[in-house]
Amino acid sequence: MSKTFEEDNKTLNIEIELLLEAIFKKYGYDFRDYGKAHIKRRVLHRLASSKLESISHLQHAILYDEEYFKLILKDFSINVTEMFRDPSFYKKLREEVIPLLKTYPFIKIWHAGCSTGEEVYSMAILLKEEGLLDRTQIYATDFNQNVLKTAKEGIYPIDKVKEYTHNYQKSGGIHSFSDYYTAKFESVILDNELKSNIVFADHNLVSDKVFAEVHLVICRNVLIYFNKSLQDKVLDLLEKSLIPGGYLALGSKESIRFSKSNKEFDTVDDKEKIYKKKLSIKKA
Repeated sequence: MSKTFEEDNKTLNIEIELLLEAIFKKYGYDFRDYGKAHIKRRVLHRLASSKLESISHLQHAILYDEEYFKLILKDFSINVTEMFRDPSFYKKLREEVIPLLKTYPFIKIWHAGCSTGEEVYSMAILLKEEGLLDRTQIYATDFNQNVLKTAKEGIYPIDKVKEYTHNYQKSGGIHSFSDYYTAKFESVILDNELKSNIVFADHNLVSDKVFAEVHLVICRNVLIYFNKSLQDKVLDLLEKSLIPGGYLALGSKESIRFSKSNKEFDTVDDKEKIYKKKLSIKKA
C-alpha cells in the first residue's frame, strides 16, 4: 500500500468526521457512531452524483442548503425492507411469542426503525390472523420523514406482490395474501383495517429517549449499521422500553451476545434472534 494512498485515505476520513460533526451541530442528527464503512459508501456515492469537488464542498452545501441536507439524510437512512422479510422469523413469532402475548389483555408493540412500513404491516396481518389486532397498539417509528410518509400511505409497487405472497405463505400465513390489499394500476393499497391500530411517529434511536413501555420491540437490521458503543446504547434503550417478560427481536446478523444488555435477557431463539427480558435481575 503506497504512502500516498494512506495519506489520501486519512484525509478522507478526517473530512467525513468533520462532515458528521457539522451535521450534528447544525441539524441535530447524530451519525458519528454509525458504521464507518456504511457512512463512507453513502458519502462517496453522493459526492460522485454531484458536481462538487470534495467532501469539504459537500459539507458547505449541506450547511447552507437544507434541501440538500435532506438528500444526505435520505442517503444515510437504511431502507432495505420487504413484507414478511425472513419468513422463518415470522413463523417463529407465531409459534413462540404470540401464545404469550395472548395472555395480556392489551398489547403494545414498537417497530423501531420501521423504514417504509412493509414489516409493520406484516406484523399487523399476523396479529389479525391470530385474533390480536383489535387489542394491540403498534408504534412504528423512524427518523426519516420521507419513509414515514410512504409507510403511512401503505401503497407499494404491484411488481413486489409475488415476492410478498411467497414470503407470507412461508411465514405460516393462514389466508390468501390477496385478502389484505387492493390492486390499482401499478400499485397495491393495503387495507385500512391494518392501519387502524398503527401510530407512525418520528423517533431517532441515536438521540431520543425511551419511546414507550411495550410488550415487544422489533428492531431488525438497524444495529448492523452502528458501531459497538452505539449498539450498546441503543440496546439499552430498547431494553428499558420493554416490560419485564417482554420480547426483543433483532435482525439475522445481529445479536445481544456481546452487548452490555446481554445479562438482561434470556434467548428464545438464537437463529431468529428473539430474546425475552428477564422478569427480575439477580444481583451478585
